[in-house]
Amino acid sequence: MDHRENIDRRLLLWFFAVATAVKLLLIPSYRSTDFEVHRNWLAITNSLPLTKWYFDETSQWTLDYPPFFAYFERFLSIFARLIDPRIVDLQSGLDYSSESVIYFQRISVIVSDLCLLCGVYRLTRKLEPMKRNLICAMVIWSPGLLIVDHIHFQYNGFLLGWLLLSISFLQEGRDLLGGFLFAVLLCFKHLFAVAAPVYFVYLLRHYCWSGLVTGFRRLVTIGAVVVAVFAAAYGPFIYHGQIQQVISRMFPFGRGLCHAYWAPNFWVFYIILDKGLAFLLRKLGFEIQIPSASFTGGLVGDSSPFAVLPQITPLTTFAMVLLAISPCLIKAWKKTHPGHVARWIAYAYTCGFLFGWHVHEKASLHFTIPLSIVAVQSLEDAKHYFLVSIVSCYSLFPLLYEPQEYSIKVLLLLLHSMIMWLGFVAQYTNNNKVQKENRVSKSKLRIGCFEKSYLMGLVIVEIVSQFLHPYYLGDKFPFLPLMLISTYCTVGIMYSWIWQIRKILT
Repeated sequence: MDHRENIDRRLLLWFFAVATAVKLLLIPSYRSTDFEVHRNWLAITNSLPLTKWYFDETSQWTLDYPPFFAYFERFLSIFARLIDPRIVDLQSGLDYSSESVIYFQRISVIVSDLCLLCGVYRLTRKLEPMKRNLICAMVIWSPGLLIVDHIHFQYNGFLLGWLLLSISFLQEGRDLLGGFLFAVLLCFKHLFAVAAPVYFVYLLRHYCWSGLVTGFRRLVTIGAVVVAVFAAAYGPFIYHGQIQQVISRMFPFGRGLCHAYWAPNFWVFYIILDKGLAFLLRKLGFEIQIPSASFTGGLVGDSSPFAVLPQITPLTTFAMVLLAISPCLIKAWKKTHPGHVARWIAYAYTCGFLFGWHVHEKASLHFTIPLSIVAVQSLEDAKHYFLVSIVSCYSLFPLLYEPQEYSIKVLLLLLHSMIMWLGFVAQYTNNNKVQKENRVSKSKLRIGCFEKSYLMGLVIVEIVSQFLHPYYLGDKFPFLPLMLISTYCTVGIMYSWIWQIRKILT
């Protein structure tokens, strides 16, 4: 057993080493405004006392993540100051982009991915070798994580590592530790709270529903653990009377319904329908006022109105997300099983992505990474993941809009697709039991007509948006490629959502 574990660890480290080599090669690539955002947070947390962190407006990129992430930035800033003091200078460091800051921030993301490595290891250490290797390849070599974290620039791998650790403990029946780690994650990034209802129902039913005395004791215990975590995060700000300012920074509902790049979700259809109706009614002679503001915004501002359809408020999106999650909550209560936790959490994040307020396109990682765990459970799950992971990765393409990154993102997606296909074929060819249950041919991983047609359509969308549109239309209608990609990917994500509902309810 020890010999096998040593082999498993070495193989996992090999996966991580290859991924790290690729990440190091991507250091000079394009970086988004998020690069300056995080540099400014290093400066804020290093130059100012804690009481001023959530008040500082030296830069437009104000601190808007929960306190644990601010503490994490403060920790990183200690090393940043040693490398180059200007990195953490609040004034002279604005828009600083020397090689020292580029290499420091890029390498900080690479090192923080050790948390992802730990999460993958705990999740897969008791699985069959083939399943373990598949999950390792799909998560550690995820093209979405490479694009978002190591080109665009963020710390999603670090945060998703906490989520995977939490799921691993829940699957082992260690609910208290799983709940604790999820509470810690929420204090790093509050957008993961979409899965909080699933955690609440699952822990209440699986951990606390154990008789009156034992159940009450466990409820008090887990409640105390969660309160302790949030006290450690928010306690200093409560003490200084700043909790309202912290909350207002974390939840700037003045931002628009959609992010600057429309994430492929339900609201894309709603916005297009509103614009289409406004255009049609104006043609028919009706006086339809064109909204002066945009539907998007990266900074805090006034939410933009719709021209025809009813206005959408944050409360509306919250209600829709909760309603969409409700079938999963009912199932989690009626048929509580640790093996289904990853599926329920992935479904919750899918609902948040489709119906949430000001959703970032990068949030698709929140459900595609947990779905990689589910993908090895059955052939049907594998076929679903094959489609949704390709759609999710392709929806991130507009983030890398410079020509020099085009071949990189295409190559990453093609390699990911090949690895998935070959891995799933090997998995379900060698598994006789699965072959018998699913009645598949000996060496074929077959996808349905809809999936084939959809993937062919995705290729057509890319050709039109990347080549035909610039050639025939030039600078005319510059929004069309982005709208086309977002709308088409929305169809794929909606299909995944419906498929997940059906799977949960059966």
